[in-house]
Amino acid sequence: MSNFKSDFLRTLSQRGFIHQISDESGLDDLLTKETVTAYIGFDPTGPSLHVGHMTQIMLLYWFQQTGHRPIALMGGGTTMVGDPSGKDESRQLLTRDQIEANKEKIKTGFSRFLKFGDGSADAIMADNADWLLKLNYIEFLRDYGKHLSVNAMLARDSVKNRLDREQHLSFLEFNYMCLQAYDYVELNRRYDCRLQMGGSDQWGNIVSGVDLGRRSGAAQLYALTTPLLATASGAKMGKTANGAVWLDPAMLPVFDFWQYWRNTEDADVGRFLRLFTTLPLDEIAKLETLQGAELNDAKKILAVEATAMVHGRDAALEAAETARKTFEQGAVAENLPTIELDGAQYPDGIGMLSLIVAAGFAKSNGEARRHMKGGAVRLNDMQMQDEQHIVPSEEFAGSGAKLSFGKKRHVLVRMA
Repeated sequence: MSNFKSDFLRTLSQRGFIHQISDESGLDDLLTKETVTAYIGFDPTGPSLHVGHMTQIMLLYWFQQTGHRPIALMGGGTTMVGDPSGKDESRQLLTRDQIEANKEKIKTGFSRFLKFGDGSADAIMADNADWLLKLNYIEFLRDYGKHLSVNAMLARDSVKNRLDREQHLSFLEFNYMCLQAYDYVELNRRYDCRLQMGGSDQWGNIVSGVDLGRRSGAAQLYALTTPLLATASGAKMGKTANGAVWLDPAMLPVFDFWQYWRNTEDADVGRFLRLFTTLPLDEIAKLETLQGAELNDAKKILAVEATAMVHGRDAALEAAETARKTFEQGAVAENLPTIELDGAQYPDGIGMLSLIVAAGFAKSNGEARRHMKGGAVRLNDMQMQDEQHIVPSEEFAGSGAKLSFGKKRHVLVRMA
């Protein structure tokens, strides 16, 4: 079905968000008749969400923008179990204190995307710990266990793939889909939630909730998933050689976040503009026609718009200006990611190999040496190839020194 009547599904279809819907016509009709509540779950396994979560966050954004009520569900309870979906090994379990600390840090990031409040379409921040940690196991088995099909669970890809490879799947993890199904029924009871959304790897878990709702007497529930994203070259979305692209500026500087989008592969520009920005589709269509060097302008727009969604427009424009000064003028831009060296540790200066490692451009002196021999390292725009060179402490005075790796990675080094 492509001619959706509802603004929400039409927007998703036009921007490339839809992978599967459990009942397209039924959900489309519901969305045209009333304000619907939908949720997506986020397990706080780390202190920040990353770019890989942005597709789901944008789903909640468009859901609210088209007049409906989104729920961002924190998995304070399910994080204690671990989701086996798409994984070959059990997730490392966290303590209650670790989960609570992660949850509090993640919550603040949603305010950029969603409007919270008491209105009919204002977003809700819920936490499944509120009901899962109080759940009586015997009562749960009696009331819901009879509705949860083991046959269906074994057929889910998240379980089947593990069993086919004879890899360990604990009873603890096996219960995850039961808990997620129960979450859906509980959110329907508390908030009249009728739609659960997520990535395509969550389809089995979501459909289990739809089925549990039907069997336990809840209203008709719906499921919607998005494609799992990879770059045109096949790389996992949100992962780089240096690790995850975090949304929290305390874990990844805004400039690095901007630069991640600026380095988008040519074939991904149009798709990412539709998914990760709010630019009008006709404007995106024009940007997609750009070729060669002009395509860099579209990448800069993508970088600004995606960064503005997460960090605000002022921070995005500041990052763009930092990039312009750094790349186009060769200047030492004050807003580059900065590292501080302890002057007491380097009273006579610091060797180039140690400096490269300290900046995160290499993990060892051997790797740093290879980078230097390849001509990839510059200090204040001068190529550095002498691995024995000692950079005097005075070089890092004032505004600091700009250390560059290749054409696109730069840091400002200062010594305190």
